[in-house]
Amino acid sequence: MSYRYVGPAEIRALVRPGAGGRAIGSPADLGAWVAEAREPYTFVVDLDGRLRLAPRRSEHVACAGGGPVPAAGEMAFRRESGPWTAHEISNQSTGYCPDLTSWHAVARALESAGVGHPDRFTHEVVFRRCERCRECSVVREGEFVCVFCGSDLPVEWNVES
Repeated sequence: MSYRYVGPAEIRALVRPGAGGRAIGSPADLGAWVAEAREPYTFVVDLDGRLRLAPRRSEHVACAGGGPVPAAGEMAFRRESGPWTAHEISNQSTGYCPDLTSWHAVARALESAGVGHPDRFTHEVVFRRCERCRECSVVREGEFVCVFCGSDLPVEWNVES
């Protein structure tokens, strides 16, 4: 599954052709990037399954070069005495609102790049679109209630619908 950008059109309009986050295909790529930028990072997994990183204050749609993605969120890395590890990973992206099932794409991208990772997102964000007012909400504390109009939110992910 891939997620299309659902955020503000004016942000997407700022994306330039050929722009995008730095592709991370190996521990050496990650080491070079971490030496240049401060963490945590904005990330996406591109349609080729590669991890792409950008500075945290970057928009996910810019990191993705404007296209759809199988996963998006924020990530932090550490390296103690061995290989690089992504020790904090979330699906927090209000531009793409990815479901928790996007974890599988993140895990595959990290494994392909030779980067260790936990077994799931360390911070899970649940997004739902309100069927009444059509706004996108974050479910907090398991309460599936729209913060904009008070209506019940669907239990299943529905942001693109």
